[in-house]
Amino acid sequence: MRHSGSAPSVEPAGIADLAVALRGQVPRHCILTRTEDTRPYECDGLSLYRTLPPMVVLPENEEQVVAVLKACAALNVPVVTRGAGTGLSGGAMPHAGGVLLGLAKLNRIKSIDPASATAVVEPGVRNLAISEAAAPFGLYYAPDPSSQIACSIGGNIAENSGGVHCLKYGLTVHNILSARVVTIDGEIIELGSKAPDSPGLDLLSVFIGSEGMLGVVTEATVKLVPKPATACVVMASFDSASAAGEAVASVIAAGIIPGGLEMMDQRAVRMVEPFVHAGYDLEAQAILLCESDGTLAEVEHEVAQMRDVFHRAGATRLQVSTSEQERLMFWAGRKNAFPAAGRISPDYYCMDGTIPRRHLGRVLEAITRMEVEYGLRCANVFHAGDGNLHPLILFDSNRPGEVERAERFGAAILELCVEVGGTITGEHGVGIEKINQMCVQFSREEMDVFSRLKRAFDRPGLLNPEKLIPTLARCAEYGKMRVHNAEIRFPDLPRF
Repeated sequence: MRHSGSAPSVEPAGIADLAVALRGQVPRHCILTRTEDTRPYECDGLSLYRTLPPMVVLPENEEQVVAVLKACAALNVPVVTRGAGTGLSGGAMPHAGGVLLGLAKLNRIKSIDPASATAVVEPGVRNLAISEAAAPFGLYYAPDPSSQIACSIGGNIAENSGGVHCLKYGLTVHNILSARVVTIDGEIIELGSKAPDSPGLDLLSVFIGSEGMLGVVTEATVKLVPKPATACVVMASFDSASAAGEAVASVIAAGIIPGGLEMMDQRAVRMVEPFVHAGYDLEAQAILLCESDGTLAEVEHEVAQMRDVFHRAGATRLQVSTSEQERLMFWAGRKNAFPAAGRISPDYYCMDGTIPRRHLGRVLEAITRMEVEYGLRCANVFHAGDGNLHPLILFDSNRPGEVERAERFGAAILELCVEVGGTITGEHGVGIEKINQMCVQFSREEMDVFSRLKRAFDRPGLLNPEKLIPTLARCAEYGKMRVHNAEIRFPDLPRF
């Protein structure tokens, strides 16, 4: 499944003609074709999969985006859109015969309206920059992926990103009011509305999370929320991951909706603590970070409830943040889990699957058994409140066979998620990484619906092709496809 990072020996058909077509419409300095210039765009955050793009175009405004898409449609040239490149599923991996369309230069915050608690932004605006700009008005943008200091809002829309506070405040889809989108034909359409509802079908929700396969965002209106008067984190230690998983279910069953509810196993805790010095319990088999926010009275009441629930769930230690600095430090440990992995392993493979909360303990025990089966270590960090797992498979790509074992390990985790009633992705997307597991998650009939939806927006199939939706031939090669909740093999299947 990995793709070569070498430059194509022959320039793909259409690229030379495209360069001619874009003259006078896109500035020459916005078009990159030399290998040393295009090399940085060969992969996103999932570096296992690489393809050198024959051309990178970095438009500076919406008119140039329209020009690029119209030219690509006329010349039948594939287009892969890229934001900040922090994605973790290979969704922004270029096409060997197409254009990589980077939107980093569309990075203006056009307006902030405190009265309606909204902001209008271009797709290249960083996630965190929205909150920084809204802070003087006592507002912020709630979805906060671990990469929020770098990731762009356009990429967040493409992947329907979440973050540690998504349990209470929702994913990207719950925080975008409208989007201005350019289709492959260069048509500009408006999805959603600044009003509480919009007429017709909810196409905005269809578009968010579509991974660049339906259109290109050039502007979004995002929802802002008031900054809470105060916030506090309860850190609870447990002597087993199963006990911590049960505690998560108990919190929700008690009617508590935390601002954030995260879990880390012992390997993750011991990996992070020397890096961040967050004050984590190194003896615990698992810890939970449970945040309450609101007025002082609300937080005091909810923290007391949380402490009671954790005591009854068997917590071995409880620690409550006593200052804003300490609260941020607790979260810094969780948000730095990925970079901290580099201290103990040359490489790591971050997975993303979602399961029913009641199966957290069962799945973690299964992952422990898989460590033995595949001969690799795994550190587990995840959004426990909504069952979104992020296992970090640790490996060394310099050792023969370890990359392949890491891929098989990851595939086994995703298929286990499906087995227990979950999904193969929560916020990272499918991209190229999970395309085989789509064969396990969905039936032939379901994937045909996905294909028809894509054709409704992108009839020639030029936007981010060969990702997300597998062909039947690929499913046959992988040897698995879900049909009426059963797994069968298809030795001779045609393509869609």
